[in-house]
Amino acid sequence: MANFTAADVKALREQTGAGMMDVKNALTEADGDAEKALEIIRLKGLKSLSKREGRVASAGLLAATVVDGKVGYMVELNSETDFVAKNQKFIDFAQSVLEAAVAAEAADLDALLAAPLNGETVQDGINGMAAVIGEKIEARRLVRVEGENVDLYLHQTSPDLPPQVGVFVVTDANGASVAHDIAMHVAAYMPAYLDRDSVPADVLEKERATLEKITLEEGKPEAIVPKIVEGRLNAYFKDNCLVDQDYARDPSKTVGKVLTEVNGTVTEFVRVHVGA
Repeated sequence: MANFTAADVKALREQTGAGMMDVKNALTEADGDAEKALEIIRLKGLKSLSKREGRVASAGLLAATVVDGKVGYMVELNSETDFVAKNQKFIDFAQSVLEAAVAAEAADLDALLAAPLNGETVQDGINGMAAVIGEKIEARRLVRVEGENVDLYLHQTSPDLPPQVGVFVVTDANGASVAHDIAMHVAAYMPAYLDRDSVPADVLEKERATLEKITLEEGKPEAIVPKIVEGRLNAYFKDNCLVDQDYARDPSKTVGKVLTEVNGTVTEFVRVHVGA
């Protein structure tokens, strides 16, 4: 008879996040030795990593922070299921990955994966986490922003899940007073660009060509088509450009108007949605 109790199984499950049968089998093989069982779980998991390569890790969470009000870091850590995403061990691990990014001043995903974490690299830590949990785990992206003022907003799409949407808004000093509200606006309204000048020329030309075709097909006189197209382009900008959008907290104003009232400027924003 194996030398372990239900409490031992529970403790090892909480420590590793592994399934109940995996924990029971490991404890049986280790004759109740928790440390040996932990190593068995980890080694078996590492051997099966290649089998999980083809799986899709589209669940997960965002961990983010702002350093000294001027540098923002956001990590997207993915799992295969929401069950793992809301596991406290996974949440704590994501926080440690974020802290590794900050400590290493990582500027991109490659730098993050190579950053030190508990005597190994972040990538090694991810492999170890995947080994004990039994799901594909991956760091999908690292976002780093910097500016005079950086504001962060994290949004939970479901109360039982960790943050799934994250927004950084970078402003000048004057814009700091409205930066957080604008970050919440970005989370909800999902602008694609900061302003009209930020829309890539090829995107703008494609949109213009589409609107011209639609307008002509409606039978409008060719002489007035350019004016109609410009009006419809304005509607496109209002839908897609942050400063042209109606402000979430007061739709009688645009975001640009709100910034003008405080003599502030948004220099950059980034919106991340887990799995998107």
